[in-house]
Amino acid sequence: MTMRLSKQTAMRTAGELGFLLSPLALAGVWLAGLIVAWTLIVTLAVTPLVVGAVLGLALAVRAAAIAEGRLARGLLGARLRIPAWDSGSGFWRRAWRVLSDPWLWRAQAYLVLRTTVGFGLAVALGSLLAGGLFVATLPLYVGAIHGGVDVGLQRVHSFGQALPWAPAGLAAVALAALLAHPLALPWRRVSVTLLGEVARRDEKRGGVVAGERGVVVHALASGGLNLFLILIWALTSRGYFWPVWTLLGLGLPLAIHAWVVLGAQPHGEWWRERRLDVGFAIHAGVWAVLLLFLTGVWAASSRGYLWPVWPLLAALVALGAHAAALLARRPDTGALRERISTLETSRAGAVDVQEAELRRIERDLHDGAQARLVALGMSLGMAEQKLASEPQAAAELLADARAGAGEALRELRDLARGIHPPVLADRGLDAAVRALAAGSPIAVSVSATVPERPKPPVESAAYFVVAEALANAGKHAQARRVDVRIERAGSVLSVEVRDDGVGGAEETGGGLSGLRRRVEALDGKLTVISPPGGPTTIRAELPCGS
Repeated sequence: MTMRLSKQTAMRTAGELGFLLSPLALAGVWLAGLIVAWTLIVTLAVTPLVVGAVLGLALAVRAAAIAEGRLARGLLGARLRIPAWDSGSGFWRRAWRVLSDPWLWRAQAYLVLRTTVGFGLAVALGSLLAGGLFVATLPLYVGAIHGGVDVGLQRVHSFGQALPWAPAGLAAVALAALLAHPLALPWRRVSVTLLGEVARRDEKRGGVVAGERGVVVHALASGGLNLFLILIWALTSRGYFWPVWTLLGLGLPLAIHAWVVLGAQPHGEWWRERRLDVGFAIHAGVWAVLLLFLTGVWAASSRGYLWPVWPLLAALVALGAHAAALLARRPDTGALRERISTLETSRAGAVDVQEAELRRIERDLHDGAQARLVALGMSLGMAEQKLASEPQAAAELLADARAGAGEALRELRDLARGIHPPVLADRGLDAAVRALAAGSPIAVSVSATVPERPKPPVESAAYFVVAEALANAGKHAQARRVDVRIERAGSVLSVEVRDDGVGGAEETGGGLSGLRRRVEALDGKLTVISPPGGPTTIRAELPCGS
Protein backbone atom coordinates (compact mmCIF):
# COMPACT_ATOMS: atom_id res chain seq x y z
CA MET A 1 0.00 0.00 0.00
CA THR A 2 2.81 2.41 0.90
CA MET A 3 4.67 1.68 -2.35
CA ARG A 4 1.49 2.23 -4.34
CA LEU A 5 0.86 5.56 -2.62
CA SER A 6 4.48 6.62 -3.21
CA LYS A 7 4.19 5.79 -6.90
CA GLN A 8 0.92 7.73 -7.13
CA THR A 9 2.53 10.69 -5.37
CA ALA A 10 5.49 10.65 -7.77
CA MET A 11 3.19 10.47 -10.80
CA ARG A 12 1.01 13.25 -9.40
CA THR A 13 4.05 15.47 -8.79
CA ALA A 14 5.36 14.84 -12.31
CA GLY A 15 1.97 15.73 -13.78
CA GLU A 16 1.68 18.90 -11.71
CA LEU A 17 5.19 20.00 -12.71
CA GLY A 18 4.29 19.39 -16.35
CA PHE A 19 1.16 21.52 -16.02
CA LEU A 20 2.94 24.35 -14.22
CA LEU A 21 5.74 24.42 -16.82
CA SER A 22 3.44 24.12 -19.86
CA PRO A 23 2.94 27.92 -20.21
CA LEU A 24 6.56 28.12 -21.34
CA ALA A 25 5.36 26.49 -24.57
CA LEU A 26 1.72 27.60 -24.71
CA ALA A 27 1.57 31.12 -23.26
CA GLY A 28 2.97 32.74 -26.40
CA VAL A 29 0.46 30.92 -28.59
CA TRP A 30 -2.54 31.89 -26.43
CA LEU A 31 -1.38 35.50 -26.09
CA ALA A 32 -0.73 35.88 -29.82
CA GLY A 33 -4.12 34.37 -30.64
CA LEU A 34 -5.99 36.70 -28.29
CA ILE A 35 -4.13 39.75 -29.55
CA VAL A 36 -4.71 38.91 -33.22
CA ALA A 37 -8.39 38.04 -32.70
CA TRP A 38 -9.25 41.17 -30.76
CA THR A 39 -7.21 43.36 -33.08
CA LEU A 40 -9.27 42.03 -36.00
CA ILE A 41 -12.53 42.55 -34.09
CA VAL A 42 -11.68 46.16 -33.24
CA THR A 43 -10.45 46.85 -36.78
CA LEU A 44 -13.52 45.30 -38.47
CA ALA A 45 -16.06 46.53 -35.91
CA VAL A 46 -17.81 48.84 -38.39
CA THR A 47 -18.04 46.23 -41.17
CA PRO A 48 -20.05 42.99 -41.56
CA LEU A 49 -16.73 41.10 -41.50
CA VAL A 50 -16.70 41.55 -37.74
CA VAL A 51 -19.04 38.54 -37.45
CA GLY A 52 -16.37 36.31 -38.98
CA ALA A 53 -13.77 37.78 -36.64
CA VAL A 54 -15.99 37.14 -33.61
CA LEU A 55 -16.67 33.55 -34.71
CA GLY A 56 -12.95 33.10 -35.28
CA LEU A 57 -12.32 34.33 -31.74
CA ALA A 58 -14.87 31.85 -30.39
CA LEU A 59 -13.30 28.95 -32.31
CA ALA A 60 -9.79 29.91 -31.22
CA VAL A 61 -10.77 30.31 -27.56
CA ARG A 62 -12.67 27.01 -27.61
CA ALA A 63 -9.70 25.18 -29.13
CA ALA A 64 -7.37 26.67 -26.51
CA ALA A 65 -9.86 25.86 -23.72
CA ILE A 66 -10.16 22.26 -24.90
CA ALA A 67 -6.37 21.92 -24.87
CA GLU A 68 -6.11 23.51 -21.42
CA GLY A 69 -9.01 21.39 -20.15
CA ARG A 70 -7.25 18.21 -21.26
CA LEU A 71 -4.08 19.36 -19.51
CA ALA A 72 -6.02 20.09 -16.32
CA ARG A 73 -7.83 16.75 -16.45
CA GLY A 74 -4.83 14.66 -17.40
CA LEU A 75 -2.14 16.32 -15.28
CA LEU A 76 -4.09 17.76 -12.34
CA GLY A 77 -7.07 15.40 -12.13
CA ALA A 78 -9.54 18.28 -12.48
CA ARG A 79 -13.14 17.19 -12.98
CA LEU A 80 -14.43 19.54 -15.66
CA ARG A 81 -16.32 19.32 -18.91
CA ILE A 82 -16.16 21.94 -21.66
CA PRO A 83 -19.76 22.97 -22.45
CA ALA A 84 -21.16 22.39 -25.91
CA TRP A 85 -21.22 25.37 -28.24
CA ASP A 86 -24.37 26.52 -30.01
CA SER A 87 -23.61 29.44 -32.31
CA GLY A 88 -27.30 29.94 -33.10
CA SER A 89 -28.75 31.02 -36.41
CA GLY A 90 -28.79 34.31 -38.22
CA PHE A 91 -25.90 36.47 -39.33
CA TRP A 92 -25.73 39.13 -36.60
CA ARG A 93 -27.31 36.91 -33.98
CA ARG A 94 -24.33 34.56 -34.13
CA ALA A 95 -21.91 37.31 -33.21
CA TRP A 96 -24.15 38.54 -30.41
CA ARG A 97 -24.62 34.98 -29.09
CA VAL A 98 -20.85 34.51 -28.94
CA LEU A 99 -20.17 37.83 -27.23
CA SER A 100 -23.00 37.29 -24.70
CA ASP A 101 -21.82 33.80 -23.74
CA PRO A 102 -20.42 34.03 -20.17
CA TRP A 103 -18.34 30.89 -20.68
CA LEU A 104 -16.38 32.57 -23.52
CA TRP A 105 -15.36 35.41 -21.20
CA ARG A 106 -14.48 32.98 -18.40
CA ALA A 107 -12.35 30.96 -20.81
CA GLN A 108 -10.55 34.11 -21.99
CA ALA A 109 -9.95 35.10 -18.37
CA TYR A 110 -8.40 31.67 -17.80
CA LEU A 111 -6.14 32.06 -20.84
CA VAL A 112 -5.09 35.51 -19.64
CA LEU A 113 -4.20 34.01 -16.25
CA ARG A 114 -2.20 31.26 -17.90
CA THR A 115 -0.29 33.71 -20.11
CA THR A 116 0.48 36.09 -17.24
CA VAL A 117 0.49 34.53 -13.79
CA GLY A 118 1.01 31.04 -15.18
CA PHE A 119 3.91 32.15 -17.36
CA GLY A 120 5.53 33.98 -14.46
CA LEU A 121 5.24 30.91 -12.23
CA ALA A 122 6.57 28.71 -15.03
CA VAL A 123 9.61 30.95 -15.48
CA ALA A 124 10.31 31.04 -11.75
CA LEU A 125 9.70 27.32 -11.18
CA GLY A 126 11.56 26.33 -14.33
CA SER A 127 14.51 28.50 -13.33
CA LEU A 128 14.54 26.94 -9.86
CA LEU A 129 14.37 23.43 -11.30
CA ALA A 130 16.91 24.06 -14.07
CA GLY A 131 19.26 25.93 -11.74
CA GLY A 132 19.03 23.16 -9.18
CA LEU A 133 19.77 20.49 -11.76
CA PHE A 134 22.63 22.56 -13.12
CA VAL A 135 24.24 23.00 -9.69
CA ALA A 136 23.52 19.40 -8.62
CA THR A 137 25.22 17.94 -11.71
CA LEU A 138 27.97 20.55 -11.91
CA PRO A 139 30.67 18.23 -10.47
CA LEU A 140 30.21 15.94 -13.48
CA TYR A 141 31.27 18.44 -16.14
CA VAL A 142 32.75 21.50 -14.44
CA GLY A 143 36.26 20.39 -15.46
CA ALA A 144 35.28 20.64 -19.13
CA ILE A 145 34.12 24.27 -18.86
CA HIS A 146 36.92 26.67 -19.67
CA GLY A 147 37.30 29.33 -16.98
CA GLY A 148 34.95 27.63 -14.51
CA VAL A 149 31.45 28.61 -13.38
CA ASP A 150 30.31 31.26 -10.90
CA VAL A 151 28.32 29.64 -8.08
CA GLY A 152 27.59 31.59 -4.95
CA LEU A 153 30.54 33.78 -3.99
CA GLN A 154 33.18 31.69 -5.72
CA ARG A 155 34.19 30.56 -9.19
CA VAL A 156 34.19 26.78 -9.36
CA HIS A 157 36.90 25.13 -11.50
CA SER A 158 37.24 21.54 -10.30
CA PHE A 159 35.28 18.55 -9.11
CA GLY A 160 36.31 19.13 -5.51
CA GLN A 161 35.16 22.76 -5.55
CA ALA A 162 31.81 21.89 -7.19
CA LEU A 163 30.97 18.88 -5.01
CA PRO A 164 29.93 20.88 -1.87
CA TRP A 165 27.38 22.77 -4.01
CA ALA A 166 25.62 19.58 -5.18
CA PRO A 167 23.43 19.29 -2.02
CA ALA A 168 22.20 22.86 -2.54
CA GLY A 169 21.23 21.97 -6.10
CA LEU A 170 19.45 18.83 -4.94
CA ALA A 171 17.65 20.92 -2.31
CA ALA A 172 16.46 23.31 -5.02
CA VAL A 173 15.17 20.39 -7.11
CA ALA A 174 13.42 18.94 -4.06
CA LEU A 175 11.91 22.35 -3.29
CA ALA A 176 10.57 22.60 -6.85
CA ALA A 177 8.98 19.16 -6.47
CA LEU A 178 7.47 20.08 -3.08
CA LEU A 179 6.08 23.34 -4.49
CA ALA A 180 4.34 21.53 -7.37
CA HIS A 181 1.31 20.40 -5.35
CA PRO A 182 0.52 23.64 -3.48
CA LEU A 183 1.04 25.69 -6.65
CA ALA A 184 -1.12 23.32 -8.74
CA LEU A 185 -4.05 23.22 -6.30
CA PRO A 186 -5.30 26.75 -7.14
CA TRP A 187 -5.00 26.03 -10.87
CA ARG A 188 -7.14 22.91 -10.54
CA ARG A 189 -9.89 24.88 -8.85
CA VAL A 190 -9.59 27.85 -11.20
CA SER A 191 -9.74 25.53 -14.23
CA VAL A 192 -12.99 23.96 -12.98
CA THR A 193 -14.43 27.39 -12.15
CA LEU A 194 -13.53 29.15 -15.39
CA LEU A 195 -13.45 26.34 -17.97
CA GLY A 196 -16.00 23.89 -16.58
CA GLU A 197 -19.64 23.85 -17.44
CA VAL A 198 -20.86 24.05 -13.85
CA ALA A 199 -18.72 24.95 -10.86
CA ARG A 200 -19.15 22.55 -7.94
CA ARG A 201 -20.01 24.91 -5.12
CA ASP A 202 -22.93 23.23 -3.39
CA GLU A 203 -21.08 21.52 -0.58
CA LYS A 204 -18.76 24.39 0.28
CA ARG A 205 -19.31 26.93 2.98
CA GLY A 206 -20.04 30.53 2.12
CA GLY A 207 -16.76 31.80 3.53
CA VAL A 208 -14.72 29.40 1.44
CA VAL A 209 -16.65 30.34 -1.70
CA ALA A 210 -16.14 34.04 -0.96
CA GLY A 211 -12.43 33.45 -0.41
CA GLU A 212 -12.08 31.63 -3.72
CA ARG A 213 -13.99 34.36 -5.51
CA GLY A 214 -11.67 36.90 -3.95
CA VAL A 215 -8.68 35.04 -5.38
CA VAL A 216 -10.33 34.88 -8.80
CA VAL A 217 -11.08 38.63 -8.74
CA HIS A 218 -7.51 39.35 -7.63
CA ALA A 219 -6.17 37.13 -10.40
CA LEU A 220 -8.39 38.72 -13.05
CA ALA A 221 -7.36 42.23 -11.97
CA SER A 222 -3.65 41.36 -12.02
CA GLY A 223 -3.97 39.42 -15.26
CA GLY A 224 -5.90 42.21 -16.97
CA LEU A 225 -3.34 44.83 -15.99
CA ASN A 226 -0.49 42.60 -17.13
CA LEU A 227 -2.21 41.91 -20.45
CA PHE A 228 -2.74 45.64 -20.98
CA LEU A 229 0.97 46.33 -20.35
CA ILE A 230 1.98 43.48 -22.65
CA LEU A 231 -0.24 44.95 -25.39
CA ILE A 232 1.48 48.33 -24.90
CA TRP A 233 4.84 46.61 -25.19
CA ALA A 234 3.74 44.71 -28.31
CA LEU A 235 2.39 47.84 -30.01
CA THR A 236 5.45 49.97 -29.25
CA SER A 237 9.08 48.96 -29.17
CA ARG A 238 8.89 45.14 -28.89
CA GLY A 239 12.45 45.27 -27.66
CA TYR A 240 13.35 44.47 -24.10
CA PHE A 241 10.39 42.66 -22.50
CA TRP A 242 9.90 45.06 -19.59
CA PRO A 243 6.42 43.71 -18.59
CA VAL A 244 8.24 40.81 -16.91
CA TRP A 245 8.73 43.11 -13.91
CA THR A 246 5.00 43.77 -13.54
CA LEU A 247 4.37 40.04 -13.96
CA LEU A 248 6.71 39.35 -11.07
CA GLY A 249 5.58 42.28 -8.95
CA LEU A 250 1.86 41.56 -9.25
CA GLY A 251 2.34 37.81 -9.15
CA LEU A 252 4.01 37.90 -5.71
CA PRO A 253 0.97 39.14 -3.68
CA LEU A 254 -1.41 37.10 -5.86
CA ALA A 255 0.50 33.88 -5.20
CA ILE A 256 0.56 34.54 -1.45
CA HIS A 257 -3.17 35.32 -1.49
CA ALA A 258 -3.97 32.16 -3.45
CA TRP A 259 -1.79 29.97 -1.23
CA VAL A 260 -3.36 31.20 2.01
CA VAL A 261 -6.95 30.81 0.72
CA LEU A 262 -6.71 27.75 -1.53
CA GLY A 263 -3.66 25.86 -0.33
CA ALA A 264 -2.93 26.27 3.36
CA GLN A 265 -6.30 26.62 5.08
CA PRO A 266 -8.38 23.97 3.25
CA HIS A 267 -5.60 21.41 3.79
CA GLY A 268 -4.84 22.18 7.42
CA GLU A 269 -5.62 18.59 8.41
CA TRP A 270 -2.79 17.33 6.18
CA TRP A 271 -0.33 19.54 8.08
CA ARG A 272 -1.73 18.63 11.49
CA GLU A 273 -1.31 14.94 10.75
CA ARG A 274 2.43 15.69 10.49
CA ARG A 275 2.41 17.55 13.83
CA LEU A 276 2.61 20.91 12.06
CA ASP A 277 -0.09 23.55 11.70
CA VAL A 278 -1.62 26.05 9.27
CA GLY A 279 0.77 28.73 10.52
CA PHE A 280 3.71 26.66 9.34
CA ALA A 281 1.96 26.01 6.03
CA ILE A 282 1.53 29.76 5.47
CA HIS A 283 5.16 30.37 6.55
CA ALA A 284 6.43 27.74 4.11
CA GLY A 285 4.20 29.04 1.30
CA VAL A 286 5.31 32.65 1.74
CA TRP A 287 8.96 31.58 1.69
CA ALA A 288 8.35 29.47 -1.41
CA VAL A 289 6.62 32.30 -3.25
CA LEU A 290 9.35 34.73 -2.24
CA LEU A 291 12.04 32.33 -3.48
CA LEU A 292 10.21 31.91 -6.78
CA PHE A 293 9.95 35.69 -7.05
CA LEU A 294 13.69 36.17 -6.37
CA THR A 295 14.55 33.39 -8.82
CA GLY A 296 12.38 35.13 -11.42
CA VAL A 297 14.21 38.40 -10.74
CA TRP A 298 17.52 36.58 -11.18
CA ALA A 299 16.30 34.97 -14.42
CA ALA A 300 14.95 38.28 -15.78
CA SER A 301 18.17 40.14 -15.05
CA SER A 302 21.75 39.00 -15.56
CA ARG A 303 21.35 35.26 -14.82
CA GLY A 304 25.02 35.18 -13.94
CA TYR A 305 25.83 34.89 -10.28
CA LEU A 306 23.22 32.58 -8.66
CA TRP A 307 22.49 34.81 -5.66
CA PRO A 308 19.01 33.32 -4.85
CA VAL A 309 20.86 30.38 -3.28
CA TRP A 310 21.43 32.51 -0.16
CA PRO A 311 17.73 33.29 0.45
CA LEU A 312 17.13 29.57 -0.16
CA LEU A 313 19.55 28.65 2.63
CA ALA A 314 17.91 31.27 4.89
CA ALA A 315 14.48 29.79 4.13
CA LEU A 316 15.66 26.28 4.94
CA VAL A 317 17.09 27.48 8.27
CA ALA A 318 13.93 29.44 9.19
CA LEU A 319 11.56 26.64 8.20
CA GLY A 320 13.74 24.06 9.94
CA ALA A 321 13.67 26.09 13.17
CA HIS A 322 9.89 26.56 12.89
CA ALA A 323 9.31 22.85 12.25
CA ALA A 324 11.64 21.86 15.10
CA ALA A 325 9.75 24.13 17.49
CA LEU A 326 6.44 22.59 16.47
CA LEU A 327 7.71 19.01 16.62
CA ALA A 328 9.34 19.57 20.02
CA ARG A 329 6.28 21.11 21.67
CA ARG A 330 4.67 19.23 24.52
CA PRO A 331 2.02 16.80 23.29
CA ASP A 332 -0.30 17.74 26.14
CA THR A 333 -0.84 21.21 24.63
CA GLY A 334 -0.98 21.24 20.85
CA ALA A 335 -1.87 17.56 20.50
CA LEU A 336 -4.55 17.89 23.18
CA ARG A 337 -6.09 20.89 21.42
CA GLU A 338 -6.14 19.01 18.12
CA ARG A 339 -7.60 15.98 19.87
CA ILE A 340 -10.38 18.09 21.36
CA SER A 341 -11.08 19.63 17.96
CA THR A 342 -11.19 16.17 16.36
CA LEU A 343 -13.57 14.86 19.02
CA GLU A 344 -15.84 17.87 18.65
CA THR A 345 -15.95 17.39 14.88
CA SER A 346 -16.54 13.65 15.12
CA ARG A 347 -19.25 14.15 17.75
CA ALA A 348 -21.02 16.66 15.51
CA GLY A 349 -20.69 14.21 12.62
CA ALA A 350 -22.13 11.39 14.73
CA VAL A 351 -25.10 13.57 15.68
CA ASP A 352 -25.69 14.42 12.01
CA VAL A 353 -25.52 10.75 11.01
CA GLN A 354 -27.93 9.79 13.79
CA GLU A 355 -30.41 12.53 12.87
CA ALA A 356 -30.29 11.57 9.19
CA GLU A 357 -30.82 7.91 10.07
CA LEU A 358 -33.78 8.74 12.33
CA ARG A 359 -35.33 10.87 9.58
CA ARG A 360 -34.91 8.01 7.11
CA ILE A 361 -36.52 5.51 9.49
CA GLU A 362 -39.40 7.89 10.19
CA ARG A 363 -39.93 8.48 6.48
CA ASP A 364 -39.84 4.77 5.64
CA LEU A 365 -42.26 3.93 8.47
CA HIS A 366 -44.63 6.72 7.47
CA ASP A 367 -44.63 6.01 3.74
CA GLY A 368 -44.41 2.22 3.93
CA ALA A 369 -45.45 0.08 6.87
CA GLN A 370 -47.70 2.69 8.51
CA ALA A 371 -49.68 3.28 5.32
CA ARG A 372 -50.12 -0.47 4.80
CA LEU A 373 -51.26 -0.99 8.39
CA VAL A 374 -53.84 1.80 8.02
CA ALA A 375 -55.11 0.17 4.82
CA LEU A 376 -55.14 -3.19 6.63
CA GLY A 377 -57.33 -1.75 9.41
CA MET A 378 -59.76 -0.29 6.89
CA SER A 379 -60.03 -3.61 5.02
CA LEU A 380 -60.73 -5.50 8.26
CA GLY A 381 -63.39 -2.94 9.23
CA MET A 382 -65.15 -3.26 5.86
CA ALA A 383 -64.93 -7.06 6.03
CA GLU A 384 -66.55 -6.99 9.48
CA GLN A 385 -69.46 -4.93 8.11
CA LYS A 386 -70.02 -7.26 5.13
CA LEU A 387 -69.44 -10.55 6.93
CA ALA A 388 -73.17 -11.25 7.46
CA SER A 389 -74.69 -9.70 4.32
CA GLU A 390 -71.96 -10.33 1.71
CA PRO A 391 -69.74 -13.23 2.77
CA GLN A 392 -67.95 -13.43 -0.60
CA ALA A 393 -66.96 -9.72 -0.54
CA ALA A 394 -65.86 -10.08 3.09
CA ALA A 395 -63.66 -13.02 2.14
CA GLU A 396 -62.03 -10.99 -0.64
CA LEU A 397 -61.38 -8.12 1.79
CA LEU A 398 -59.84 -10.53 4.29
CA ALA A 399 -57.57 -11.94 1.55
CA ASP A 400 -56.45 -8.41 0.65
CA ALA A 401 -55.86 -7.70 4.33
CA ARG A 402 -53.71 -10.81 4.69
CA ALA A 403 -51.63 -9.80 1.63
CA GLY A 404 -51.25 -6.30 3.04
CA ALA A 405 -50.11 -7.69 6.39
CA GLY A 406 -47.47 -9.72 4.57
CA GLU A 407 -46.25 -6.67 2.67
CA ALA A 408 -46.08 -4.61 5.88
CA LEU A 409 -44.12 -7.38 7.59
CA ARG A 410 -41.63 -7.55 4.71
CA GLU A 411 -41.14 -3.77 4.76
CA LEU A 412 -40.56 -3.82 8.51
CA ARG A 413 -37.97 -6.58 8.06
CA ASP A 414 -36.23 -4.61 5.31
CA LEU A 415 -36.22 -1.54 7.53
CA ALA A 416 -34.76 -3.49 10.43
CA ARG A 417 -32.16 -5.01 8.10
CA GLY A 418 -31.13 -1.48 7.02
CA ILE A 419 -30.71 -0.44 10.66
CA HIS A 420 -28.75 -3.51 11.67
CA PRO A 421 -28.66 -6.57 9.40
CA PRO A 422 -29.65 -9.77 11.25
CA VAL A 423 -26.88 -11.77 9.58
CA LEU A 424 -24.36 -9.29 11.01
CA ALA A 425 -25.64 -9.77 14.53
CA ASP A 426 -26.01 -13.56 14.21
CA ARG A 427 -22.95 -14.63 12.20
CA GLY A 428 -20.52 -11.70 12.28
CA LEU A 429 -18.83 -9.35 9.84
CA ASP A 430 -17.30 -11.99 7.55
CA ALA A 431 -20.62 -13.67 6.81
CA ALA A 432 -22.48 -10.36 6.45
CA VAL A 433 -19.96 -9.02 3.92
CA ARG A 434 -20.05 -12.28 1.96
CA ALA A 435 -23.84 -12.02 1.87
CA LEU A 436 -23.46 -8.51 0.45
CA ALA A 437 -21.02 -9.81 -2.16
CA ALA A 438 -23.36 -12.64 -3.14
CA GLY A 439 -26.18 -10.17 -3.74
CA SER A 440 -24.09 -7.73 -5.77
CA PRO A 441 -24.42 -7.70 -9.58
CA ILE A 442 -20.63 -7.12 -9.77
CA ALA A 443 -18.00 -9.81 -9.31
CA VAL A 444 -16.80 -9.36 -5.71
CA SER A 445 -13.94 -11.18 -4.01
CA VAL A 446 -13.80 -11.11 -0.20
CA SER A 447 -10.76 -11.73 1.96
CA ALA A 448 -11.53 -11.47 5.68
CA THR A 449 -9.20 -12.16 8.59
CA VAL A 450 -11.10 -11.30 11.76
CA PRO A 451 -10.12 -13.86 14.43
CA GLU A 452 -12.04 -12.03 17.14
CA ARG A 453 -15.30 -10.16 16.66
CA PRO A 454 -15.02 -6.41 17.31
CA LYS A 455 -17.58 -4.42 19.22
CA PRO A 456 -21.02 -4.07 17.55
CA PRO A 457 -20.64 -0.35 16.61
CA VAL A 458 -17.29 -1.04 14.92
CA GLU A 459 -18.69 -4.12 13.19
CA SER A 460 -21.70 -2.15 11.96
CA ALA A 461 -19.52 0.72 10.65
CA ALA A 462 -17.26 -1.73 8.77
CA TYR A 463 -20.32 -3.41 7.23
CA PHE A 464 -21.79 -0.14 5.98
CA VAL A 465 -18.40 0.95 4.56
CA VAL A 466 -18.42 -2.17 2.38
CA ALA A 467 -22.11 -1.74 1.52
CA GLU A 468 -21.71 1.90 0.44
CA ALA A 469 -18.52 1.16 -1.51
CA LEU A 470 -20.21 -1.70 -3.41
CA ALA A 471 -23.22 0.51 -4.17
CA ASN A 472 -20.97 3.29 -5.49
CA ALA A 473 -18.94 0.83 -7.58
CA GLY A 474 -22.06 -0.41 -9.33
CA LYS A 475 -23.91 2.90 -9.59
CA HIS A 476 -21.18 5.45 -10.39
CA ALA A 477 -17.82 3.78 -11.06
CA GLN A 478 -19.02 1.35 -13.79
CA ALA A 479 -16.81 -1.27 -12.18
CA ARG A 480 -16.63 -4.89 -13.30
CA ARG A 481 -14.76 -6.28 -10.30
CA VAL A 482 -14.41 -5.31 -6.65
CA ASP A 483 -11.90 -6.66 -4.13
CA VAL A 484 -12.80 -6.46 -0.44
CA ARG A 485 -10.12 -7.04 2.19
CA ILE A 486 -10.88 -7.01 5.92
CA GLU A 487 -8.28 -7.74 8.55
CA ARG A 488 -7.74 -7.06 12.20
CA ALA A 489 -4.21 -6.23 13.32
CA GLY A 490 -4.03 -5.68 17.04
CA SER A 491 -6.55 -3.06 18.06
CA VAL A 492 -7.27 -1.77 14.54
CA LEU A 493 -9.80 -3.21 12.12
CA SER A 494 -8.98 -2.20 8.54
CA VAL A 495 -11.48 -2.43 5.69
CA GLU A 496 -10.31 -1.85 2.12
CA VAL A 497 -12.58 -1.90 -0.94
CA ARG A 498 -10.93 -1.52 -4.35
CA ASP A 499 -12.75 -1.47 -7.70
CA ASP A 500 -11.59 -1.27 -11.32
CA GLY A 501 -14.01 1.50 -12.30
CA VAL A 502 -13.55 4.92 -13.85
CA GLY A 503 -12.56 6.67 -10.60
CA GLY A 504 -13.17 10.33 -9.86
CA ALA A 505 -15.30 9.66 -6.76
CA GLU A 506 -16.62 12.83 -5.13
CA GLU A 507 -15.54 12.68 -1.49
CA THR A 508 -17.99 15.41 -0.51
CA GLY A 509 -20.96 13.45 -1.84
CA GLY A 510 -23.72 12.35 0.49
CA GLY A 511 -22.73 8.69 0.71
CA LEU A 512 -19.00 9.10 1.31
CA SER A 513 -19.39 12.10 3.61
CA GLY A 514 -21.88 10.12 5.70
CA LEU A 515 -19.45 7.22 5.85
CA ARG A 516 -16.66 9.55 6.91
CA ARG A 517 -18.76 10.93 9.76
CA ARG A 518 -19.75 7.42 10.84
CA VAL A 519 -16.12 6.27 10.90
CA GLU A 520 -14.78 9.41 12.57
CA ALA A 521 -17.46 9.14 15.25
CA LEU A 522 -15.68 5.93 16.32
CA ASP A 523 -12.30 7.70 16.29
CA GLY A 524 -11.44 6.02 13.01
CA LYS A 525 -10.10 7.26 9.70
CA LEU A 526 -11.54 6.98 6.18
CA THR A 527 -9.27 7.39 3.14
CA VAL A 528 -10.56 7.69 -0.43
CA ILE A 529 -8.13 7.40 -3.35
CA SER A 530 -9.96 7.85 -6.64
CA PRO A 531 -7.94 9.44 -9.45
CA PRO A 532 -9.72 10.05 -12.78
CA GLY A 533 -9.59 6.83 -14.76
CA GLY A 534 -9.49 4.72 -11.61
CA PRO A 535 -9.06 2.61 -9.69
CA THR A 536 -10.96 3.69 -6.58
CA THR A 537 -9.76 2.53 -3.17
CA ILE A 538 -11.78 3.18 -0.01
CA ARG A 539 -9.99 2.30 3.19
CA ALA A 540 -11.36 2.57 6.71
CA GLU A 541 -9.29 2.08 9.86
CA LEU A 542 -11.41 1.52 12.95
CA PRO A 543 -10.04 1.16 16.50
CA CYS A 544 -11.74 -1.84 18.06
CA GLY A 545 -9.89 -2.26 21.36
CA SER A 546 -9.82 -5.63 23.02
